[in-house]
Amino acid sequence: MTDSRWVRLVGPMAWRAINLAGRLTRGMTLGVRAVAFDQDGRVFLVRHGYVPGYHLPGGAVDRGESAEAAIVRELGEEGNLVLAGRPVLAGFYFQRRLKVDHVALYVVRGARQTAPITPNREIREAGFFVPDALPEGTTAATRRRIAEIVQGLPPDAEW
Repeated sequence: MTDSRWVRLVGPMAWRAINLAGRLTRGMTLGVRAVAFDQDGRVFLVRHGYVPGYHLPGGAVDRGESAEAAIVRELGEEGNLVLAGRPVLAGFYFQRRLKVDHVALYVVRGARQTAPITPNREIREAGFFVPDALPEGTTAATRRRIAEIVQGLPPDAEW
């Protein structure tokens, strides 16, 4: 079985199992995401191997870690990004689909990629995109968060 076929078959099941385990072991989870812009105003997106579409980079806040430290770590892990300054908290969202997940959204300006990512099971593709020309498959929530930041729209309460 090819790797991409395996991901299509097993990836969604693994993702659901990971989320279920998190819900059973924790009362509430906290995640972080970033709208990370480079010096040209392009936004960084990732395409995961376990869920379809392009997403903002981010992930879970580990026990004993601040949300700000978590987003800096996730940007490094998912995109080899370094930051020109501190991330700025832009919003806090309820993730209704999981019912126990909350997401802190940060804005990063002047992010720089030190090296292209090597595709792996978690991250298949990643790159900077012009906000008004996002790649096909960019999720609706990702598009909404980018519009909130770029166009100054009021944030939704839900992801």
